[in-house]
Amino acid sequence: MPIIPIQSATVKTTCPYCGVGCGVDATPASATEVTIAGDETHPSNFGRLCVKGSALGETVGLEGRLLAPKLRDRNTGLLTDVSWDDAVGTVASGFARIIAQHGPDAVAFYVSGQLLTEDYYVANKLMKGYIGSANIDTNSRLCMSSSVAGHKRAFGEDLVPMNYEDLELADLVVLVGSNTAWCHPILFQRIVKMKEKRPEMKIVVIDPRYTATCEMADLHLPLKPGTDVRLFNGLLAFLAEHGATDAAFVDAHTHGFDAALAAAGPADLAQTAKDCKIDQHDLMAFYRLFARTERVVTVYSQGVNQSSAGTDKVNAIINCHLLTGRIGKPGMGPFSFTGQPNAMGGREVGGLANTLAAHLEFGDPLHGEIVQTFWNSPAIAQRAGLKAVELFDAIESGRVKAVWIMGTNPVVSLPDSDRLKRALDMCELVVSSDIIEKTDTNAFADVLLPALGWGEKDGTVTNSERRISRQRAFIPAPGKARADWRIICDVARRMGFDGFSFAGPQEIFDEHARLSAYRNDAATGVHRAFNVSGLIGMDRARYDALQPVQWPLFAPDGQGVVRLFEDRRFSHADGRARFIATAPRAPKNAPDEDYPLVLNTGRVRDQWHTMTRTGRSAKLAGHIGESFIDMHPQDALACGVREGELARVASRWGSMVARVQHGGGMPRGSVFVPIHWNDQVASDARVGAVVNPVVDPVSGEPEFKHTPVSIEKFHVTWHGFSLSRSAPDLDMVTHWTRVHGARFVRYEMAGRNRFDASNGDHRDWARTLFRIDDQHADWIEYEDKSAGVYRAAHVIDDRIESCVFISERPDLPARAWLASLFEKDRLDEEDRISLLLGQPMGKGEDTGPTVCSCFGVGRNTICNAIRDKGLKNAAEITSCLKAGGNCGSCVPELKKLIVETEMARLSTV
Repeated sequence: MPIIPIQSATVKTTCPYCGVGCGVDATPASATEVTIAGDETHPSNFGRLCVKGSALGETVGLEGRLLAPKLRDRNTGLLTDVSWDDAVGTVASGFARIIAQHGPDAVAFYVSGQLLTEDYYVANKLMKGYIGSANIDTNSRLCMSSSVAGHKRAFGEDLVPMNYEDLELADLVVLVGSNTAWCHPILFQRIVKMKEKRPEMKIVVIDPRYTATCEMADLHLPLKPGTDVRLFNGLLAFLAEHGATDAAFVDAHTHGFDAALAAAGPADLAQTAKDCKIDQHDLMAFYRLFARTERVVTVYSQGVNQSSAGTDKVNAIINCHLLTGRIGKPGMGPFSFTGQPNAMGGREVGGLANTLAAHLEFGDPLHGEIVQTFWNSPAIAQRAGLKAVELFDAIESGRVKAVWIMGTNPVVSLPDSDRLKRALDMCELVVSSDIIEKTDTNAFADVLLPALGWGEKDGTVTNSERRISRQRAFIPAPGKARADWRIICDVARRMGFDGFSFAGPQEIFDEHARLSAYRNDAATGVHRAFNVSGLIGMDRARYDALQPVQWPLFAPDGQGVVRLFEDRRFSHADGRARFIATAPRAPKNAPDEDYPLVLNTGRVRDQWHTMTRTGRSAKLAGHIGESFIDMHPQDALACGVREGELARVASRWGSMVARVQHGGGMPRGSVFVPIHWNDQVASDARVGAVVNPVVDPVSGEPEFKHTPVSIEKFHVTWHGFSLSRSAPDLDMVTHWTRVHGARFVRYEMAGRNRFDASNGDHRDWARTLFRIDDQHADWIEYEDKSAGVYRAAHVIDDRIESCVFISERPDLPARAWLASLFEKDRLDEEDRISLLLGQPMGKGEDTGPTVCSCFGVGRNTICNAIRDKGLKNAAEITSCLKAGGNCGSCVPELKKLIVETEMARLSTV
């Protein structure tokens, strides 16, 4: 494949983060500099980008990149650069040898929603059609497989019937297990903007936590974790009892209602409220609102999917829409918001272990015959393969002896993740395709293969509304990195397989499109709604110019189907949808005396997955710099921990350490920890080690929302932080977190060593931290021996090189103003005095923690403006400071600051 030159013009591409699939205008100035803007023509975002998308330009550099194939010597652990020929040969011969000795099920691929559809397609083709095993699964198993299973049970196929416009057409939007304001901010802003135009539109949030999304809601139902099925079964019974049904639709287009209603039980509002721990009046308000509103969209995301009962939760929601006939019409229906940029594309091509390709399934020999005939392949997998969690169980037990991991970091993201370390350490052959060299997972790889990243690779992705968009390359491939599809095809050919001689992604997509149409009818094959026959036969120019389009798509240059099921026909053989009986069941591994609290995990606003990309952005690091344990103050008191202090979260599977906070949104008995921090950026903050490995029996999706845990104080003798232009020596630090800065690296630290101030321990320790041997170095320091406070800075030619702040208490000076000193070429006398004081001398210079990352506006700046200028709402803050004026994901926080500032003012009156 030819090297792609740097484009001087703007290139339209697609964001690599969440499933919204926003269009991006990228204008590169060099291989590491690019200007980012929203694509105003893209129908998913119409020019808006969230803060993560806006910061993409900060993430295209080559720091930490894997730039050449590497082989590891298992005796020494050392990696050596090798040629692509040697690397491909090692992978191909290793897999071939293990297959010959132990059979095809002894090898596996574990892939990613970060892959493009073309990459996914050839990986699935190689494993299922040529190796002959279905042992290919994806990290999308961790976020949306319960939705897939629920769709298949209800509709007969994995189909999302909705489109984003339906969010604006709805009169009631119900957000279930979705902190949409932070996790899908562009879609949330579309909802909010419509509510501003139509105040009668209602928003209901169903979530155990009070999140940023709740700030915009008309009603928040803080249900007990794990009781979603009970809640929606209660709604189903309520609708049936009060006649809020579409009997004609149910009779003509569905099966199974009586069984579903029987499983739901009687319409006992009081008992449902008690079971879900929801105020009975609030529950009645929601049920009535749902019953009386025709245009209802129910959005669900990871809070529903990531559960041992996730599939039943999905079907309990769908049941309510089927009973009311609110599906296949504008502004109504169940809507799964996908987590990753191409989870949907992976579903289309068979990236899950329990599907074949092109929405064909295991269990019917005809499906396998269709795929094998089309591929003209030597074999076809006959049964479903191992899903993610059981796949790594099989690696640990030795049943799977070789695994190829592509574009994902399972040692961080999978539950009970310490077990993955043991499994990979025992595995005979571990191959990893990645863009970053040092990840928690790559530490166990025998072969590292450098892949292309966003901005370098070329292909398609499909978003949550079935819209196919192009990711286009606009910077050259760095080093020896190659496209994932090419790496896979090289290995396939080296293994002796035909069918992988593609010249580029356009040819792969064409084959994918042809398979979607091949024998796609009831007469000669299997009819399925997934069909992109309108995209068959695209030449390179047409492929390069492909505009965002939804599937199904039947005509060249035509419009895709905007909304499914408008004809009331579903994909089951009889054309009818299915009600699914969903009996409530408690989550496995309930809290007990040893582990009395329930751990919930999820995302924060400005980070993505395991931070290999977003962690490179100083803009994104400013909002939340380190992991945290959000818990109710009374639970903290019972556990003997305080806000701002470090604590250890432990379960039956593992433990981690983070800082306690009281965000105000946690109910008693529950704690929340974010998923992003890992061993590359923190000493012990990998929450995957703690998470319960139980899975949904239907979907195989893990239970990330309900792990019994205990919390105890993590004892340290001091707290501190450092900012430096080079990484410090952390050998004497017990706990640390690295935070990326614009011209420095910041470390939040704590330790257990005792300082003897009379012997100069602080100074010796700090100089060792920064590797300073010169006794005549320009060293600024302040020490309060009685309070255990120490501050020091190293200056070279009047330019700050590093600084450290230590205290016996966790309440340390603000970091934002210190960061600004690293922007200066020379420190003045006032700056030096400020370093000794631990605070800026100039009034208002400490902007406080970042609230609006898009424009870099801090909390203190916002609160001062609210107080001094009498700002009354978020719009006035935006007008004054710009905060909230881009992606809008900080608007809920702005509203909260208005209330807090007013309360502070009243308390002083």
